[in-house]
Amino acid sequence: MTYQAFYRVYRPQSFREMSGQAHVKRTLQNALLANKTTHAYLFSGPRGTGKTSTAKIFAKALNCEKAPSSEPCNECPTCLSITEGSHPDVIEFDAASNSRVEEMRDIIEKVRFAPANARFKVYIIDEVHMLSTSAFNALLKTLEEPPAHAVFILATTEPHKLPATIISRCQRFDFKRLSSNDILERMKVVLEDIHLPFDEQALKVIAQAAAGGMRDALSLLDQVVSFSGESLTLEDALLVTGSVSQDIFYDIAQSLKEKDVAQVLSLMEGLIADGKEPVRLAEDLITFFRDLLLLQTSRELDELLELVTPEEKFMQLAHDYSADNLYGFIDILSKTQQEMRFSHHTKIYLETALLKMAQYSGRGGAVHSTESNVLDPQLLDKITMLEKMVQSLTQQIQNGVPQVQVPQTKETPRPRVKSQNYNAPVGRIKEVLKGATKKDIQTIKNAWAQVLSQLQKSHAALFAEAEPVAASSSAFVVKFKYDIHCKMVADNHELTGSFTQFLLQLTGNMYDFLCIPDDDWYTLRESFIKENHLADKNESSIEEDSVNVHSDQPFLADVQEMTSDDPLITEAEKLFGKDFVEVIDD
Repeated sequence: MTYQAFYRVYRPQSFREMSGQAHVKRTLQNALLANKTTHAYLFSGPRGTGKTSTAKIFAKALNCEKAPSSEPCNECPTCLSITEGSHPDVIEFDAASNSRVEEMRDIIEKVRFAPANARFKVYIIDEVHMLSTSAFNALLKTLEEPPAHAVFILATTEPHKLPATIISRCQRFDFKRLSSNDILERMKVVLEDIHLPFDEQALKVIAQAAAGGMRDALSLLDQVVSFSGESLTLEDALLVTGSVSQDIFYDIAQSLKEKDVAQVLSLMEGLIADGKEPVRLAEDLITFFRDLLLLQTSRELDELLELVTPEEKFMQLAHDYSADNLYGFIDILSKTQQEMRFSHHTKIYLETALLKMAQYSGRGGAVHSTESNVLDPQLLDKITMLEKMVQSLTQQIQNGVPQVQVPQTKETPRPRVKSQNYNAPVGRIKEVLKGATKKDIQTIKNAWAQVLSQLQKSHAALFAEAEPVAASSSAFVVKFKYDIHCKMVADNHELTGSFTQFLLQLTGNMYDFLCIPDDDWYTLRESFIKENHLADKNESSIEEDSVNVHSDQPFLADVQEMTSDDPLITEAEKLFGKDFVEVIDD
């Protein structure tokens, strides 16, 4: 007989053998005993959490010859044939490969026929979210009022893709990720069954890598067993899963405590050289410091540990750190992990995070810096002035003076333009204006419509009241009529990344995407003109060769148009847009 993977051999055949999902098991078993089963169920949850296995166990319990019972007997011909997948009245349908409406109509036509030799016809539709809209519509009426002998069980990993009309006609059960202890216990049963000695820490590594999925855990276990020799060791598990030993993390944490940055970066470089992914390392470091927090909190939480074993050296390390430090480390790594998702230079992000952690003080999230104690001279002046005011007020109150005149200070101008909802990157936009050319902005405008057509409709709608207003060889500026749209686009790194990628395909040039609200753009443009004396240059050079001016002073061309126009025309263009304003000379 051909070899079968662990997740197939050790698939649960009764509710008793299922790991976790107690809320699902209890509800279904009570319904079976009370004969109150309904016609449609929806099983949703992450992969490898037992949705399809539960559906088959439920189908066996419904049709078992010893029913009503809370468990299938797994001995009668009906139970055995369902286990083998050969029973004619239990139909398993894969919606991922049969998503068309024709396949669904074929099922619906056969639903009305009575079962051949069972009490119920059970239809298990796996990955139901893959069905087409037409197939859902065809299924809808049958799902609402099926024959008394038919039971539908829909399984999906993405319930949000199902129409609300389908969900409302089903009893929904949400399957949760399995705990590490549940996975650990199941793997022990498998290894004891095949008589293979094992290191429990190795099983913890596999359970942590499986991320709550039993099927993933058993597949990894199968792989580690094949790699191992006479026993399953921690080294084998670390090598196969790509995980890192807790001793390496101990060395990193010890070096961070001693502020030995060179050692920290050297250890991290060695892990990356061995093929470890920086994103995975960041996740494992978060788990490691979380385990240290648990050790620091209570010895009764040992069962919740995922990477660390409750040994004396880890207990000592946990108490060497303050809780503020550990919370700060987790916060730094979490933020870094989010930033790494949108970058190809993940190693640099991780190294930067480790440097921040080495300099972390643990007091309100501060990072040590040689400049942190140096105060701004303007701030010192204000402090001195306030001290004098306090002294003066105190003296006048003591002398019984009823009124006090407070000297007014002149506010310093803010360094960047600020709108109500979004702060535009003024410095970067000014750099773009310094190097902007008509050729570059024309390139962006020519590709604008084609790029928008390739975006999702919800994303393209954000650009309905936006237009490119300036561009250099490396970046371009987009003006938005509404601040909220500007903020939504600027904060959506995936959208701006897709936009620049489409531009790269069309223009052959990689641009940075900069956003600015409408009002801020006019304020910034006017400020830029004054700072660079472009209006003066315009008066002296506009009468000369305007073509040369346009090529030498790219942004000056737009300034000339703006300053040479009538104020009424300029105001009309601001209100309605240049595309809708036509000037007719009498």
